[in-house]
Amino acid sequence: MSTPSGAAATPRLPEAVHRRRWAILTVLMLSLLMTVLDNSILSVAVKTIATPAPHGIGATQSELEWAINAYTLIFAALLFTAGLLGDRIGRKKVLLFGTLVFGVGSALAAFSTSPGELIAYRTLMGFGSAFVMPATLAVLMNVFEREEQPKAIGIWTGGVGVGVAIGPITGGLLLEHFWWGSIFLVNVPVVIVTLIAMVILVPDSRDPKPGRLDPVGVLLSVVGLLLLVYGIIRGGELADFTAASVLLPMAGGLAVLVGFVLHEKRSDHPAIDISYFKEPAFSAAVAAIALVFFAVTGVTFFSAFYLQSARGYSPLEAGLLIMPLAVAQMVFAPRARNFVDRFGVRAVCTAGMLLTTGGLAAFALFDASTPLWVIEVVFFVQAAGMANITTPATVAVMQALPREKAGSGSAVSNTFRQVGGALGVAVLGSLLSTRYRREIEGYLEGLPGTARETAGESIEATLAAAERLGPAGRALVGPAREAFLDAMQLTALGAAAVALLGAVVVALFLPGRPKQDRKVEDSERVPSSAER
Repeated sequence: MSTPSGAAATPRLPEAVHRRRWAILTVLMLSLLMTVLDNSILSVAVKTIATPAPHGIGATQSELEWAINAYTLIFAALLFTAGLLGDRIGRKKVLLFGTLVFGVGSALAAFSTSPGELIAYRTLMGFGSAFVMPATLAVLMNVFEREEQPKAIGIWTGGVGVGVAIGPITGGLLLEHFWWGSIFLVNVPVVIVTLIAMVILVPDSRDPKPGRLDPVGVLLSVVGLLLLVYGIIRGGELADFTAASVLLPMAGGLAVLVGFVLHEKRSDHPAIDISYFKEPAFSAAVAAIALVFFAVTGVTFFSAFYLQSARGYSPLEAGLLIMPLAVAQMVFAPRARNFVDRFGVRAVCTAGMLLTTGGLAAFALFDASTPLWVIEVVFFVQAAGMANITTPATVAVMQALPREKAGSGSAVSNTFRQVGGALGVAVLGSLLSTRYRREIEGYLEGLPGTARETAGESIEATLAAAERLGPAGRALVGPAREAFLDAMQLTALGAAAVALLGAVVVALFLPGRPKQDRKVEDSERVPSSAER
């Protein structure tokens, strides 16, 4: 592998590691599949969990959001710290620890008897995942040479598509034949197989010169992210970002993170070199990841309600209908490198963002009679666009840092991904909830005060109230579905606007195709007869 003149050559990997690199990647994909599988199953099961016992646990819309966001909260807060620990004490050790904790949390979540218990065990699962996610990408960077890393990262990113595919279908099958807790219990055998494979195949690696620990920087990062993400989630729960309980933690979190940046700039042993963010390409890649996950995660949250509550499909049918999302990810993510080599990262990411924008905007045209083939095409286009954003952007972030700091680079990428996703669920979920309540409240006037307020929380709450009313409640079903569709269409436009902003960011700040590549291609081009 050639290096620029005057640059230090990156050491070649041990031959034993190089020979089994694809087997190691398979194990890492199992780890990734484990965490993605959990979230994608949960997105299909929200309707079932919201129903009263014995079929569910009667979780409200707010509790459902916390079941998702409790995981995100602790995950996002600890990602950076987990990445640093992997670089310092060994990525294999961190990966094994996180996988074990995730498995224990999954087993406990399966037998939750109340929404509070489910939220607590989901928090434990998020704690474990925080140690898994950055370690998988960091190990990948240390078992593949630089020229193969884009392809490996593409396959790693495509693994998300595998999880998206298996998750809803597995969730649907489990919910058709077993109780809702089986969606978490299914993680346990995956965890056992993964732990055994890790011990046998995955080599350990760490930064040989980690320097002194930066406890102040680590503490500031954890507290800042915890407060910021909590404020974001609280705002989504209240559907009001002006409340003191929202503004205070958000402002506090931002203030602590500013303090973290100032501390890192002045420290002689920083946890992360802040100067990387001065590079427009690095910052734009991180921003692209955050913005696309803001838009797509929020839409994914309400698409389950659209397919099941507004269209009447079962969880299994809804899972099968989401399949194009997975297929597109699996097809395009590993091939994104080829597009980048041909057209440059700026053109590929801009096109990907525009495709994603179009896919999200199309939701604004969906109604109760939209043909299924249209929905399938939209899901496919949206995921194809996303695959051509996340893979090149992740490569740009990871290759900007030296291999020894792979854990930190992975943590930065995934932290922005998770904060963006939390913002998407909170902000877009808030917009959806506010608009839905406004549209449905006129039809709930005959209900008592508390029942009226509860029934207006979500389409699931309204349909549950209608079921309790018996024949008299049938008049609520149609208006509830119409109100949801109206709210969904508005929310989709908001998500599309965020994705469009992402397209502007990558078009302005990501690098274009290197001039050297264009010259090489021009020299290899066969002249036309007119030119001869």
